[in-house]
Amino acid sequence: MEYRKLKDQDQDESSASEDLESLRGKPIPAISPVELSKWKLKSAVTIALTVLTSSQAILIVWSKRAGKYEYSVTTANFSVEALKCAISLAALARIWRNEGVTEDNRLSAKLDEVIVYPIPAFLYLVKNLLQYYIFAYVDAPGYQILKNFNIISTGILYRIILKRKLSEIQWAAFIILCAGCTTAQLNPKSDSVLQTPFQGWVMAIVMALLSGFAGVYTEAIMKKRPARNINVQNFWLYVFGMAFNAVAIVVQDFDAVMNKGFFHGYSFITVLMIFNHALSGIAVSMVMKYADNIVKVYSTSVAMLLTAVVSVFLFGFHLSLAFFLGSTVVSVAVYLHSIGKVR
Repeated sequence: MEYRKLKDQDQDESSASEDLESLRGKPIPAISPVELSKWKLKSAVTIALTVLTSSQAILIVWSKRAGKYEYSVTTANFSVEALKCAISLAALARIWRNEGVTEDNRLSAKLDEVIVYPIPAFLYLVKNLLQYYIFAYVDAPGYQILKNFNIISTGILYRIILKRKLSEIQWAAFIILCAGCTTAQLNPKSDSVLQTPFQGWVMAIVMALLSGFAGVYTEAIMKKRPARNINVQNFWLYVFGMAFNAVAIVVQDFDAVMNKGFFHGYSFITVLMIFNHALSGIAVSMVMKYADNIVKVYSTSVAMLLTAVVSVFLFGFHLSLAFFLGSTVVSVAVYLHSIGKVR
C-alpha cells in the first residue's frame, strides 16, 4: 500500500511537470477587450471622482463672501440636480440616436422600479444642505477631519445592507485609513484643529451616516438591474432630487427667491461649484454602477490628500511632517484593502 501511494505520488508529480512543460513557451492568455474596457472605465471614473472631490471643499469656502453665503443654498442644490438631470438626458439622446430606443435605455419604467429612488434622493438632500451649514462651525481642515467618519459608516452599512463580507484585513484597513487621513490633516502648530463645537460634531456624524446609507442604498439600486442604462437610473434619481430641493426652496427661501430672484448672489465661483458638484454626482453614480462604495470611500480619502498638495501651489501652504506620515499610512491602507478582498 505504501509503495502504491508513493508510485501514485510520483505519477502525479510527473504529470504536473509535463503540464508545466507543455505550457512553457506559450503566450499567457490575454485579457478580453470587454474586461479591459471595464477596467479603463473604472480607472477613469475613479480618477475623475478623486479630482472633483478634492476641490469641493475649497469651492464651497470660496463661494462665501464676508463669511456668509450671499446666494441661496437651496437654489444651488436645485441647480446641481437640474444640471445632472440635463447631462443624463443629453447622454441618453446620444445613445438613442446611435443605438435606438431599447428596453434597457427607455425612460419609461414600472412603479416598482421608480418607487425606490425617492429614498436616496431625500437623504442626499439633507446631506448636501448640511455640507454647507457645517462650515459655520468648522473650518476646512476641521471639515476634512470630521469627514473621515464616512469611512467607517460606509464600511459598516456596506456589510449590513449589501451583505458583503469584509475580511479582517479590510476592516483593519478602514481603521488605518481613518487614522492616516486624520493624521495628514492635523496642524502641529495649533491645538484648536479638533476643538469643534458640539453642533459641528453632530452635523459631521449625521452627514457620515446619511452619506454612507444613501451611497450603499444607491449602489444596491444601480446593481439590481445591471443591464439598465445608468443614465436612465440617474435621470429618475435626479428628478426626485429636483422635486425635494424645490420643496426645500419653498419652505426655506421662497420669499428671498421671489423678491431677489433665483440666481441672486451667484458668482463665477458659485457656478463653478455647481458644475463641480454635478460632475461629482455623476461620477459617484458611475462608481456605484461599475465599482462599489469602497472605491468611492478610498477615492475621496485620496482626494483629501490631493487637496492639501494643490493648496501648496494655490495658497502657499507648508506641508508638515504629519501630512507625509498620514499620506504614507493612507497608501498602506489602500494596499491592504486591495489584497484583503474576500475571494
